[in-house]
Amino acid sequence: MTLATELDAPTRWNARFATLGEAFGTPLAPQALPAPYWVGQNLPLARQLGLSDAWMASDEALAIFSGNRVPDGSAPLASVYSGHQFGVWAGQLGDGRALLLGEWATPLGPQEVQLKGAGLTPYSRMGDGRAVLRSSIREFLCSEAMHALGVPTTRALCVSGSDAPVRRETMETAAVVTRVAPSFIRFGHFEHFSHHDQHAELRRLADFVIEHFYPECAQAPGNPYAALLQAVSERTAVLLSHWQAVGFCHGVMNTDNMSILGLTIDYGPFQFLDAYVPGHICNHSDSAGRYAFSRQPNIAYWNLFCLGQALLPLMDEQQQALDALESYKTVYPEQLLVRLGAKLGLARTEDGDRALCEDLLRLLAQDKVDHTIFWRRLSHAVAGGDFEPVRDLFLDRAALNGWLAPYRDRISGQAAEPTGARMLQTNPKFVLRNHLGELAIRAAQSKDFSGVTSLLHLLSHPFDEHPGFEAQADFPPDWATQIEISCSS
Repeated sequence: MTLATELDAPTRWNARFATLGEAFGTPLAPQALPAPYWVGQNLPLARQLGLSDAWMASDEALAIFSGNRVPDGSAPLASVYSGHQFGVWAGQLGDGRALLLGEWATPLGPQEVQLKGAGLTPYSRMGDGRAVLRSSIREFLCSEAMHALGVPTTRALCVSGSDAPVRRETMETAAVVTRVAPSFIRFGHFEHFSHHDQHAELRRLADFVIEHFYPECAQAPGNPYAALLQAVSERTAVLLSHWQAVGFCHGVMNTDNMSILGLTIDYGPFQFLDAYVPGHICNHSDSAGRYAFSRQPNIAYWNLFCLGQALLPLMDEQQQALDALESYKTVYPEQLLVRLGAKLGLARTEDGDRALCEDLLRLLAQDKVDHTIFWRRLSHAVAGGDFEPVRDLFLDRAALNGWLAPYRDRISGQAAEPTGARMLQTNPKFVLRNHLGELAIRAAQSKDFSGVTSLLHLLSHPFDEHPGFEAQADFPPDWATQIEISCSS
């Protein structure tokens, strides 16, 4: 059997989520994308999934991943969920523009395959069910950038485009991004059934998640659903430590955008920090700054509290949920210190390292130092011994020198060259800055997809030097501050 026909093999597809019952979603075929064309392909991921380069270049692949043909054995489904948006109960939401093709058996293990932008569903509300080229390229590039940085995330296999018009703030064109993950279940799925007093469905969903993704919770002492909440809390704490260490702003941390597996999901108005400004708001729609960069860890806990409330009908008492949530308050700061320590090149963290990290972050914020460039220059400085390029980033050089002295004492017992080498594999040279994505999008809107391909390669290997691409690792241009990213996609 060839790889091409294997995608159509019913034995490779599984509809485990659909077996939960009709209350969980609506079977629905995708709406065809008119005259689709390739915008970008993630061939390394395709190979990991068991798909050949030749098949990915085929008309069959383009048809399937544009929603123009349903592969044999798959069972497309739009799932229903609810959630809190910007801190307010929003009621029923659901897959308004996404369709789950099903779960596919791959060398990476079972992976759900989802088309985002595949047309109207019963949960589209006032939307058109489509995604636009702009947001699809951003998700395609950023999910792979995050994966290469070691951040838990959904992944993107490919993007197809079409000249079909889609109206947002202006008239744009349609696109479909194919994304994969072990599961796309969100906090909002649990909130939906709890809010509607559908406790049988709530239990069925929780048992499903425990069976397939958290089997250790079934054997945990006490209430298994409290154990699930604790496990999700700890995974979410790890996720947030990654975000804060790498300078990633999600932009719209609604409960329906939180993965039950602790993955980064739903790339909308995201941004990597340029200047280190803790109060930075990347989402133009977030006028109150609820999802500002520095608030993300507390918002994650707030969202977990909502998940705990949703799971209460499955617990014996409220205290079980409160106790389960406590672990977040311990795991998050511990994990953040581990990641910041790694960025500083510390072989292990010790007493006093937290103050060292906090003092540094205050200096970065005080002078609004470029986040990515600082860490990269510090890595080279440790490796080579020249700290002048690091000092050049600061207005208050005396304050930096006051920090560098104890830092250099702290790492004095470590060999400089291997310490710097480790730091260079921890602190990326390349991240998906807004202006880089914007340039690739502008070219793609004129059917030049070379920028997407080139940027995907850089972001997939963010720690490498990539000679000849220094401009993509330089300070952002002045016009980058004028880029506005909103929830519209």
